Order: sequence, then structure tokens, then C-alpha cells
Amino acid sequence: MKKYLLIAALAGLSLVACGGSKGSTEGTAKGSEAGTEQGSQARGSKETDSAKAEAKGGTLIMATNAEFPPYEYHEGKDIVGIDVDIAEAIAEEMGMKLEISDIAFDAIIPAVQSGKADFGAAGMTVNEDRLKNVDFSDSYATSVQSVIVTEDSSISKIDDLKGKKVGVQQGTTGDLYSTDDLGEKSVERFPKGADAVQALQAGKVDAVIIDKNPAEVFVSQNKGLKLLDSAYAEEDYAICVKKGNTELVEKINAALKKLKDNGKLEEITAKYIQAK
Repeated sequence: MKKYLLIAALAGLSLVACGGSKGSTEGTAKGSEAGTEQGSQARGSKETDSAKAEAKGGTLIMATNAEFPPYEYHEGKDIVGIDVDIAEAIAEEMGMKLEISDIAFDAIIPAVQSGKADFGAAGMTVNEDRLKNVDFSDSYATSVQSVIVTEDSSISKIDDLKGKKVGVQQGTTGDLYSTDDLGEKSVERFPKGADAVQALQAGKVDAVIIDKNPAEVFVSQNKGLKLLDSAYAEEDYAICVKKGNTELVEKINAALKKLKDNGKLEEITAKYIQAK
């Protein structure tokens, strides 16, 4: 699929100016920014003294959409996941307190652009559209887009998706790719990945395209579903920052490098993703 090599190439760039997000382009075209703030949660008090953090620079606000396990999801009253732990570690490295703003996925980039959030972390892929609107940190994870179908589905390979109805989470790369490949009429958009999976179970769509890790979670939690063996696309995750905010990008990159070098990043990932 033509666009996936481009994504890999873009992710390989040093992204000095921190590449942008598809959010304002996609968020406006594919969904309203309604869904602004669904909730906010302060984090990091257990690791970083609030007074000390405020003295050093205050609060770092992370925009996310906590409907994307294992990267960000609700556990009781808390928002947890890989991105949350990484963001907490970055905030700690910067001597700041982390606050999480849980909003609609396609409202994340507009929130970063407007300054309502300092950065966005939501299993967000670096791609050409997003690079026009925000800057990106170095990549911290690699993932693939997977296809979920019912166990009795006639869909056994990617080519079988042609002419079928596909469910996606609005504003995601799964939305972008499938619309490009299959056409607007073949794509049904949902606010949450879980909503798309429910539509699949109800027979309202023929397949769901979503990132591999949440796809595996949905399949494990819902009987009668399976993943296709072939990946729909490969991509890299990074943290988006307001375009031109080179200072913050450099600080995030420095923190990510330290987390990679000391093994903390691998430790965080292993905490949420069991080795297969």
C-alpha cells in the first residue's frame, strides 16, 4: 500500500522542527471538534513534588483520548497506559507536574495548536498530513494497523476488503488509510474503537481497521472475533507539539533518549504488552 513507505520515511527524519499532525486537517474534515474536554486528571504527584514542579516550570498538559488500550485507557477513575507512563516520565525529567486532558481524538491536534495542551500523546502516527500542522518528537514505538473480522467472515486477506463496509475510529490513520484505499462510502466512522467493534459484532460493518495492540485487546475480550494474518499498514508513534515549539520538542526528545538508554521505555512497554 503506497502510503506506508512514506510514513516510514517520514518517521525516519530527524524531525528537527517536530512534524505536524493530521488533526486540524482531519479533525475539521472528518469530525467536529465537539468532544473538546471530556475530563482532566492531574498526574505525577507520587513521583514529583507539586511545589517543586511549579517552581521549576509548572504543569505540562498532555492531550489524549483514553479509548486506546494499552496506550491510554480508563482503569477505575484513573487514566493509565503506555503513553501515560511515558508522559509522566518525561514530565519528571523536566521537573514538572503532568496533567492529562482526555478529549476526542480529532480534537487533540487543535488543542495543541491553540495552546490548550502542551503536547498530544495518543498512539499518534507521524504522517504527511499531520506534519503540515504540528511538529513531532522522535518516534518511541512502532505499530501496525490490523483488521478485525468475525470468525465466520469471508474476509481472509486485505484484498477482500474491497466492496466491504469497514469500521474505524474517527480521525485515526485507520480512517485515513481506509478512506484513501476503499473510498468514502465504504468507511463507517465511530467516536471510539470499541464502538466500531460493537458494530462489527452487530453486523453493521464487515471489518474494523485499528492499531494492532488495541485490536488484540478487543479480540481477546470479545468472543467470535479474529485478526487477519496480514497487517494493513505499518507506522511509527510520536508525540505531537505545537508547530515551531522547538524547545519543547528538544526537551521531549532528550527525555525519550534517556528513557531508551536506561531501559525505562522498554520497561514501560513490557508492563502493558506481554511478549508473544
